[in-house]
Amino acid sequence: MSGIIGIVHLDKSPVDRQQLERMTQFMAFRGPDAQDIWIHNHVGFGHTMLRTTDESLREHQPFSLDGQIWIVADARVDGRADLIRELTSGGCSDLKVATDIDLILHAYKVWGEDCVKHLLGDFSFAIWDERKEGLFCARDHLGVKPFYYARMGTRLIFSNTLNCIRLHPAVSDELNELAIADYLLLGSNQDPAATFFLDVQRLPPGHFLTWRDGTSRKIRYWTVPIDAPIRYKCPEDYVDHFADLLHLTINDRLRTNHVATFMSGGIDSTAMAAAAVRLLNKDFCDSRLRAYAIVYDRLIRDEERHYSGLAAKALGIPIRYLVADDNRLIGRWDQLQFNTPEPIDDPLSLALSFYVFREISSNSRVALYGEGPDNLLTFECRPYVFDLIKKLRVKRLISDASSYVLVQGQLTSLPRIFRRLKRLFTNHRAKSSSLEERSFPLWLRQDFISRIGLSERLEQINRPSARTHPIRPRAYDSITSPLWQSVFESSDPGVTSFPVEVRLPYIDIRMVRYLLAVPPIPWCCRKYLLRCFLKGLVPEEVRLRPKAPLSGYPIIELLHRGNARWIDQFELNSDLTKYIKRGINPNVSAKQISDELWMSLRLINLNYWMKNKACLNFMRKQE
Repeated sequence: MSGIIGIVHLDKSPVDRQQLERMTQFMAFRGPDAQDIWIHNHVGFGHTMLRTTDESLREHQPFSLDGQIWIVADARVDGRADLIRELTSGGCSDLKVATDIDLILHAYKVWGEDCVKHLLGDFSFAIWDERKEGLFCARDHLGVKPFYYARMGTRLIFSNTLNCIRLHPAVSDELNELAIADYLLLGSNQDPAATFFLDVQRLPPGHFLTWRDGTSRKIRYWTVPIDAPIRYKCPEDYVDHFADLLHLTINDRLRTNHVATFMSGGIDSTAMAAAAVRLLNKDFCDSRLRAYAIVYDRLIRDEERHYSGLAAKALGIPIRYLVADDNRLIGRWDQLQFNTPEPIDDPLSLALSFYVFREISSNSRVALYGEGPDNLLTFECRPYVFDLIKKLRVKRLISDASSYVLVQGQLTSLPRIFRRLKRLFTNHRAKSSSLEERSFPLWLRQDFISRIGLSERLEQINRPSARTHPIRPRAYDSITSPLWQSVFESSDPGVTSFPVEVRLPYIDIRMVRYLLAVPPIPWCCRKYLLRCFLKGLVPEEVRLRPKAPLSGYPIIELLHRGNARWIDQFELNSDLTKYIKRGINPNVSAKQISDELWMSLRLINLNYWMKNKACLNFMRKQE
């Protein structure tokens, strides 16, 4: 997770070296191994290096192959062998010891803007092409790596660190009112191209951006495809295909022997850890894989210590338990070191992330995270069955129904099987929870609601997507949701402040395509595909465990216990009075769980964030 910064003066005035150096130095926490800048007249790049692969030991940035095309990047290139073969066929040579940055530059020289269509991995980069006097920027397919930019008059500033861009004196602190409203009502910004600051934009996932001859273009180069279901004659082939993909995606994300893994005790993280252990033992004689688990011993009922312990013991992984029952975690909520570039939805999650990443950073720079299967393997029986009926695939329908009963018989009781089958063909409609039916909180100013057209905005957000999957709509919509942006960025060093790169083997376009294409029956039924993969690798108690969400909300339990009334005694920040009525008191510590409670919590989060963000403004004015 190296830090990148770039400044381009479109009027061709020289870049201020001191300004670029200061902004680069600001990102030292992202890359403690090396720092460097490059300036050529009206273009300047800065980079802070975090070495996380063997290849990166030979890497330095900003970098050029020929002095004409320069790159600054935070990138990990996957599928290196295949890419090298393609580049070699395109006329490139001596690529066996090439770094990831070498490969990206070679790809750009061979394919130009189409290079992103040949790249796999997580990347955020910018290339200055002196011959064309143009800038080319790109973000990976699913948006794991962040990329922010601001165009202020004739200045263009970009970085993978939001607060770094805000250090530039040309960038104002004016807030994006639509993002504020999204956050208060929904918990996150719903526009993948916007931030909470009006001057700063995001490059959305699967997009590239160009500036040339005074004009800019933002182009989508990739979207999640909708493939026909995969059909294998032998059921074992589905599991073998998944196993091959999981080993491939994890192998691409290792390339080092000091690795941490998040292990909850669920089958997603357990399957990931099992594959990682096998690969590390094969490739490294001194591999060090350590597991980390967040557990609750007193606050709420939690079985993760038990299941993660069984899995770690079976796989031979040392595990560190991080106990999250402490009231002091939330007691530090309003302190400056917990400030984030943008408001967060849950202060306890933020406190825990600091806690976890501080522990991990003392031993590892890479952490594997098993997020993804809950979305990609969502069990959607009805659209799949109706599609078979529509196409008169009777034999397939009978065969899949038999598979469903067989699999459910292994995982649940017979009465529950029949209840589920009955629900499948019952034409019932679940009660809608669309946002347009929710009333706005009383503390939200009416003139603010009218000024930004909030009712119309919520209606637009609720509108069904024009592009969705015919038999896996929920899985497809969830993997393309803007919510992933906040998931990825919450573990980015720009938020955590620790030099740890989180890598997600399931969030890989090869894995995404496959899991969206496996028939939902039986493979998505309680994630049967993963359970088959784990057979013989972990105890059956772990492999067959039911999915068990936490028995309560830790943040609510903490607020309802101990001395938490301080949270209600806050003074409304003056900058918030444009959106919030004066004299409000949400009284969060006494509220029961409801939409009103969550919105009130967000208001308090936003109030503290507005108070703390002033520190960066102060730093900027001191220069």
